[in-house]
Amino acid sequence: MSKYISKKYSGLTPYTPGEQPKERKYIKLNTNESPYPPSVRATEAAARAALGLELYSDPEAKLLNEKIAEVCAVEPECVLATNGSDEILNFAFMAFCDSERGAIFPDVTYGFYPVFAELNGVPYETVALREDFSIDVDAFCNVGKTVFIANPNAPTGIALGLDEIERIVASNQESVVVIDEAYVDFGGESAIPLTKKYKNLLVTQTFSKSRSMAGARLGFGVACPELISDLNMIKYSTNPYNVNSMTMAAGLGALSDEDYTRSNCRKVIESREFAADELKALGFEMTDSAANFLFVRHPKIDGGELYSRLREKGILVRHFSADRIAQYNRITVGSREQMEALVCALREILNALEA
Repeated sequence: MSKYISKKYSGLTPYTPGEQPKERKYIKLNTNESPYPPSVRATEAAARAALGLELYSDPEAKLLNEKIAEVCAVEPECVLATNGSDEILNFAFMAFCDSERGAIFPDVTYGFYPVFAELNGVPYETVALREDFSIDVDAFCNVGKTVFIANPNAPTGIALGLDEIERIVASNQESVVVIDEAYVDFGGESAIPLTKKYKNLLVTQTFSKSRSMAGARLGFGVACPELISDLNMIKYSTNPYNVNSMTMAAGLGALSDEDYTRSNCRKVIESREFAADELKALGFEMTDSAANFLFVRHPKIDGGELYSRLREKGILVRHFSADRIAQYNRITVGSREQMEALVCALREILNALEA
């Protein structure tokens, strides 16, 4: 850090993304990417868009927003496309939080929430998950703060029901409630329909997971037109051309191939259930995941050691150092073949412990 950095950022702890190693080829089960390529319609549309890169992208993302609205069964003015869902989450911290109205979110959740809060000078409160890692819904009711909840939660994979989400939203109508649905397509229930009923609800989603476009950086938010207008004010004050032309085109292509997306989601869910059954048979304990990952621990091996041993065998998973979850590893659900390789490696590791 240089001597020139502003004091307001000198104590900032940045988000740590999952490792993207280049020294060898790994089975990558650490960053919740899709094991399947994007739709051909997406890649072909992106290639066509590349021919016009001398021009700026459409700052309104009009066609993309209209298509997202069609798929989500809302009006176009209720949609905002962004550079990944991380961008709209940051916009939400900027637009709906300040020194007087802080943020509140679970203590074990997406690691970017505290970073965004600190980056924007927002005071925040965390609420401990229950012993089983489920969210204490009552603790988020009538809080007088901007609520951020990932549903399904990360890294636990546990999902709240739509009735529980509505209870939180209905009890906080003087504050915005942000429901981050990055993993909703793998077993959760979207709260988007509730945006028609509640003016204080913002739902965010991403193309990174179920639509196999992590490298394209595309996300979106759905809310009443007034909240979207607030977020657009932030967007136009930072980067009007926030979604590039190729990503915009790829997004349109992906949305025109929903059958492909749903098929991939079904395959991921099948692989998740296969892997969960196999790991339980090996003695692993885990949360009930509705996401494209498993959150697991084994009573006979330290979480960090398990991560290291898998890495030695060419398999990357995600290990977190926070005390409460240090014995767990988050394992992305890959293809059936990748999950079979994982099970084989874990069996070898556990057998070696007993030798």
